[in-house]
Amino acid sequence: MSAVHPVDRRPGAGELLLGALQHVGAMYTGVVAPPLVIGAAVGLDPAKLSLLIGASLFTSGIATLLQTLGIWRFGARLPLVNGVTFASVAPVQAIAEEHAGPSALGYVYGATLIGGALMVLLAPVFSRLLKFFPPVVTGTVITLIGVSLLPVTAQWVADQKPSAGWRDVLLAGFTLLAVLVCNRFLSGVLGRIGLLIGLVAGTLLAWPLGAIDTSSFSKAEAFGIASPFHFGAPAFDIAAIISIVIAVIVTMAESTADMIALGEIVERPTGQRTLADGLRADGLASAVSTVFGGFLATAFAQNIGVVALTRVRSRYVVAGCGVLLVLLGMFPVVGGIVALVPQPVLGGAGIVLFGSVAVAGIRTLTRADLSRPANVAIVAASLGIGLLPVVAPEFYAHFPAAVRTIMNSGISAGCIAAVVLNLVFRERSAREA
Repeated sequence: MSAVHPVDRRPGAGELLLGALQHVGAMYTGVVAPPLVIGAAVGLDPAKLSLLIGASLFTSGIATLLQTLGIWRFGARLPLVNGVTFASVAPVQAIAEEHAGPSALGYVYGATLIGGALMVLLAPVFSRLLKFFPPVVTGTVITLIGVSLLPVTAQWVADQKPSAGWRDVLLAGFTLLAVLVCNRFLSGVLGRIGLLIGLVAGTLLAWPLGAIDTSSFSKAEAFGIASPFHFGAPAFDIAAIISIVIAVIVTMAESTADMIALGEIVERPTGQRTLADGLRADGLASAVSTVFGGFLATAFAQNIGVVALTRVRSRYVVAGCGVLLVLLGMFPVVGGIVALVPQPVLGGAGIVLFGSVAVAGIRTLTRADLSRPANVAIVAASLGIGLLPVVAPEFYAHFPAAVRTIMNSGISAGCIAAVVLNLVFRERSAREA
């Protein structure tokens, strides 16, 4: 009888819950931020904005459960956390400008419904692109995922301010030290929840320093969830559909890179069928989310870092995260508890969290022949192109909207560059042979 792969291992209830909490802590800010921006763009009042955030948490939980547990040919059955993609924010803002007021959300949901259906249809086509992702490409993309997330860490440490104060740096440094100490000296279950221990330790230090904002918890309702089509039934506009479809292509490219990266980390390489099933799940989750007030769904790179750092590869732990996200969406008061973790504390954990993803990419690059000048050129150019929007966020500010949607994502820009350059150099090598 063959041994159970770590991805399919079913941990005990205690380990599952603690592991799931780690994943929620790592991605909570990421899943809440897009609806905050979108809600402000369409002019929602505080009560409706709270419901919109809850809807995003609820639909992210459904998407995560579908991705981890799978139904028929939907779901990669990998420890993938799914949430609202930032790739949809810019198109939604453009739709909000075209259709003023909260009624714009109807056009957003109509376009997202079509975009999700298109994603399901295109999944088999995208899965055939897997042959264009040899180690020189996947290693570059995985490294880029980790490095491109580091500015998020800086924003967390500075608590979204232009610069960090002494208290921010103290909390981030203490949390980072706690995570490193746990990783170095703890083993077993405690070693696998080192990230959670670090977050709790940092939050406890933040309490006497006055760095904890309890307003979100004190004002949160015990129960509240948006009814179906609460923000408007799907409406259809060709310009809105085109802008969301562009975001769908970017989302599929990022999800492809994330699934390949996670497959490398958990030592279950992502094959063509797994990739197609994962992309189908993204599409179905995106389409279903329009009923409850959610948006385009994609894999969260932050949580790939959690898997790489903690070495907890069970998809059932991440399914537990999905259950918690559903509960957070249904019970805002529980989300208020999670929101007590200060941003600088998250930033301290994020340094090692996202760095772990970059290390996984470097490890993959060791399988590529970097003694070949062509491979060095591919890696160098792709990293440079991918990091342009990271180090200079306004670099593409004056380009057309479609170009900005694609190139403002360092991950998608670097991924496209790596695939194209690999094809060019591979074709040249074939001719010279």
